[in-house]
Amino acid sequence: MELLAAVGLSLVGSGSGVLIASPLLLLGQRTRLQLVPGLISYAVGTLLGVALLALVPEALESLESPEALGALLAGILGFFMLEKLVIWRHCHTADCEAHDTSAALLLIGGGLHNFTDGAIVGAAVLTSLPLGLTTALAVAAHQIPQEVGDFAILLDAGYSRTRAFVLNALSASTCAIGAIAVYGAASWTPTALPYVLAVAAGSFLYVAMSDLIPGLHREAVDQGAVHQVVLIAAGVATIMIL
Repeated sequence: MELLAAVGLSLVGSGSGVLIASPLLLLGQRTRLQLVPGLISYAVGTLLGVALLALVPEALESLESPEALGALLAGILGFFMLEKLVIWRHCHTADCEAHDTSAALLLIGGGLHNFTDGAIVGAAVLTSLPLGLTTALAVAAHQIPQEVGDFAILLDAGYSRTRAFVLNALSASTCAIGAIAVYGAASWTPTALPYVLAVAAGSFLYVAMSDLIPGLHREAVDQGAVHQVVLIAAGVATIMIL
């Protein structure tokens, strides 16, 4: 039952990005540019909320502070290294550096990203179902603007809408493999789960603070501080309510 919940929620988290982002491409570019910043702001709130209000406290229940914070630091540095290796690219607007990346590399990076997200959701589900739900929500909130950017890159590379959708869906499906991998690993080393949660918190903090928040300061997505703060607060409030 836990395995089904882990796989199901990981698919909800990563799959929602593909399913919701694809209809947004039917809208004009100007409309998308008005919607995406709001989605990014909301994603920042959910990622920060899950990391600091759910994952870190859960890890601290089983680990001493130095161990939990050390794992969190490892998560931040690990994701920094992934991005340096150019296999982890984020793009939310049309004028993104990732447009210079080949479509194949984008899909490989997306597959790795979704595998990691699936592993994070799986670890959260194995800890508690409510934690799994909030973590899946945070993944979904981030994946929607991410997939909008990925779709745009593939379309610019000459892919048809159908092919871009299928390839992004296949890339998103690796989340299920990540959830299954964590489930299998947990049966062997259940004591590792708190460390995984702390590393997951580090990954969410890294994505929110090094990728999403700086992006909100760019002219292409800047809609005003008040609007952004309200949506970030709404993301945090969603996690608190759940």
